[in-house]
Amino acid sequence: MNTSAIKFLTIVALSTFALCATTQALTIEPRSSWGAASARSPSRINGAVEYVIIHHSDNPNGCTTSQQCQRMIKAIQSDHKGRRNFSDIGYNFIVAGDGKVYEGRGFGLQGSHAPSYNRKSIGIVFIGNFESNAPSAQMLQNAKDLIELAKQRGYLRSDYTLLGHRQTKATACPGTALYNQIKTWPHWKEI
Repeated sequence: MNTSAIKFLTIVALSTFALCATTQALTIEPRSSWGAASARSPSRINGAVEYVIIHHSDNPNGCTTSQQCQRMIKAIQSDHKGRRNFSDIGYNFIVAGDGKVYEGRGFGLQGSHAPSYNRKSIGIVFIGNFESNAPSAQMLQNAKDLIELAKQRGYLRSDYTLLGHRQTKATACPGTALYNQIKTWPHWKEI
């Protein structure tokens, strides 16, 4: 084998290892960690979905500690199940400012986050208001790792489309600063 081939194989192997190490390092906090109330009649989704929809929770100050983040997630679930009459928290996953990703509905379950897209998407919400300022680098990386994990586990098509919530209905969500970030990610598309 020539030197170029060895270098190429080394780069491929290191890239694959780095990708696996990144997504294996992602820990998803289970529903029990934030005190989730039971869902009412969850709907399963069979097979891989074709969209990832990014949201923000519009909480002005976001959260930086696990206690704050868990309290906010419970409040979101309470609002969704109460005022909005959803069967559960609307999102599949929550990216929080404490450096963690929390399970909302989780993989393989239909969310209530984007009309006309709920049965064919994974909804990811960032806790905070990201109109003027983007989420932290850690939050952005956690979302990217979560998307990669969804692909690896077969819940998301490899040719998926990434959208901001504002692309699915008239809303400012996920905030202009976050929207501008996701527009630079692979798979984002103008629709």
